[in-house]
Amino acid sequence: MEKKKSKFLSGRKIAPSPIYPGIPLQDLIDKTFVAFNAARLREACHLYSRQMLKNDVTVGMTLSGALSPAGMGISTFIPLIESGFVDWIVSTGANLYHDSHFGIGLDLHAGTPLISDVELRRQGVVRIYDIFFDYRVLLSTDAFFRKIIRAPEFQRTMSSADFHFLVGKYVHERERVLRLKNQSLLAAAYRCGVPIYTSSPGDSSIGMNVAAMALEGNQLRIDVSADVNETAAIVLEAKRSGGKSAVFICGGGSPKNFMLQTEPQLQEVLEISEKGHDYFLQITDARPDTGGLSGATPSEAVSWGKIDPSQLPHSVVCYCDSTIAVPLIASYALATHRPRTLKRLYDRKEQLSEKLAKEFQKTKKKRSHA
Repeated sequence: MEKKKSKFLSGRKIAPSPIYPGIPLQDLIDKTFVAFNAARLREACHLYSRQMLKNDVTVGMTLSGALSPAGMGISTFIPLIESGFVDWIVSTGANLYHDSHFGIGLDLHAGTPLISDVELRRQGVVRIYDIFFDYRVLLSTDAFFRKIIRAPEFQRTMSSADFHFLVGKYVHERERVLRLKNQSLLAAAYRCGVPIYTSSPGDSSIGMNVAAMALEGNQLRIDVSADVNETAAIVLEAKRSGGKSAVFICGGGSPKNFMLQTEPQLQEVLEISEKGHDYFLQITDARPDTGGLSGATPSEAVSWGKIDPSQLPHSVVCYCDSTIAVPLIASYALATHRPRTLKRLYDRKEQLSEKLAKEFQKTKKKRSHA
């Protein structure tokens, strides 16, 4: 009697197609990325383009690590924003600071890590691994931020999304004057109504300049509580409108937690009935066994209520450098999925925050009568 084939042998046969000259990226990924992190990257492309980009899904993206200095704002994030493939962002302040270099006409250059940093310091050159730029780039960018922060519209307490919207407006205007096009993701997000939050407002050169201006009596203050509630409101609206919430995590760190904590904010703190994000996609080089947040898996996130356990199969973690994987995923999505209508969440964030407050009060009242 013939032995029954094991269910574990029902997977895709390892039989990739030969690579040929001029092979399209889609075919390269679909037909030759068959195992290990190549397979995870193929799964990431499929998850993003086939599930996360459905019209009823709200896509949040996090940015950590030196992505904008590597030009990824220009090459990758702006095309995704303009195509409606990213609806809201949580970024490190450093990525936004370095993004602004490009939008105000400053140059960064390819370099090498095999160099004396003492000699670079002597010559006034700053290094981010293999990226070089003149120290005066920092001084010019600092001067730009201090100048715009003095404007009357900045003299108030605001969320980091409001702050970045205003900054994006000024960077957009600088691009126009300098006849630059699509150089800054801050400017692109301003044009497309994509709110950008930062999880640690003081942890960057932008925050340092805001702090310096405070010493002069400037009234700008970043309201971190508004950030927490506005981001939770975005996720709640995604669910209550009959849709789903997706997270695309580039790297890890504080932005990853800030985006994922929207669900514990709803469930644990506000006691609003919810189950977790529906789709989870992360590109990381962090290990899960050290206990750090960057390497924490989506299954671990389930235990915190961050990910809906029933949606765990819709999760992919690819262990790869974001500067390699994210452009490939973006290119695949842009080639296989037509642009989505912009959700323009920034334009509706006050309305969404009001909905969150009303549901919180309703839940609070119900529990007080229980």
